[in-house]
Amino acid sequence: LDMALRAILFSAVGTAGQRCTTLRRLYVQEDVWDELMPRLVNAYKSVQIGDPLDANTLCGPVHNQAAVDSYRNGITEIQSQGGNVLVGGNVVDRPGNYVEPTIVEIQPSAPIVKEELFVPIMYAMKFRNLEDAIAMNNDVPQGLSSSLFTTNQKSVFKWTGPLGSDCGIVNVNIGPSGAEIGGAFGGEKETGAGGRESGSDAWKQYMRRSTCTINYGLELPLAQGINFGD
Repeated sequence: LDMALRAILFSAVGTAGQRCTTLRRLYVQEDVWDELMPRLVNAYKSVQIGDPLDANTLCGPVHNQAAVDSYRNGITEIQSQGGNVLVGGNVVDRPGNYVEPTIVEIQPSAPIVKEELFVPIMYAMKFRNLEDAIAMNNDVPQGLSSSLFTTNQKSVFKWTGPLGSDCGIVNVNIGPSGAEIGGAFGGEKETGAGGRESGSDAWKQYMRRSTCTINYGLELPLAQGINFGD
């Protein structure tokens, strides 16, 4: 849980929730909910909001006033759909486009869960078993990055296998935010449509593939030992 806590905070709050790989939906196993969530809420309360050039700042501003409006309207819509703000939920009263990093507890069936606001709002939801978590993870239009924290080897292979996460990036015991530069980067569904950059697919962006067969000899052997014309 200590590793998960650090990863969740960084992935959800880093870059003020404006990365394409920002953690937006958090699924917590119901048996650890009461242990993890109070610690996560306290961690959020400790986040210093302010000038990103200040070394002590952990959460800078959102991009513009439109993002502030998206944040404010998102909180209103979340509450109208039965969501409960656990921490945050306010626009910061200071010059600039600053908002509070926010966690909301909400049902996976709420329509807004399938939307990405690109502000630091994270939806927190409970699950019973891995199959439930995978189903909820995959039941959204987006499919860029995902992550599982577990010590169970069977769960690792279930999560990364054909019946696991349907995202282009499928991590284990590391947050979803960002990407390894050596790995192919890209998503599925509405976030990427299967294309990849970097990693093993990098050359495909700049080259075309040809299959070449060259005979350097003076004879032309035929397949299956066929011999004709002699």
